Amino acid sequence: MNLPPEIAAACAPLFSQLPLDQAMPHLVGSHPTQTDLIETIVSNPVIAAKPALASALWLYGSDLDRSHTISQGIEDSTGSFWHGIMHRREGDFSNSHYWMRRAARHPLMAAPTDLDPDGFIDEVAAANGTDKPELVAKQRAEWLVLFEYCANSGD
Repeated sequence: MNLPPEIAAACAPLFSQLPLDQAMPHLVGSHPTQTDLIETIVSNPVIAAKPALASALWLYGSDLDRSHTISQGIEDSTGSFWHGIMHRREGDFSNSHYWMRRAARHPLMAAPTDLDPDGFIDEVAAANGTDKPELVAKQRAEWLVLFEYCANSGD
């Protein structure tokens, strides 16, 4: 991961316990894991200063409720992006599309990435509850791109 050293250090225990290739194994549903560890990490001042990172870390640990509580209070396109991902993961696809429309002006949408949030929502919906490996990999890649953006931006 391309993270500033202080954020990498704060998150290292989680990424060691739950590597990215094992995190977020389900496309839909809240399956919280590593909650005590995440609680400790999000209380670290370097993470607490960036609510988008806290929202992301709760998604990483598949605690949709805690992620939602934070993302709905972030009133910019980054907050909308995390909010949309959270609603997709809870299976509320129409609400996810709504939040992704609000995130449409996010800098990552104009960047040369493979992000297609609306298309991805439709792919997950079409999977009908099946955790297809290629979609889980896409979910992890999407999370990583947005997490790195948040860690490296002034937001």
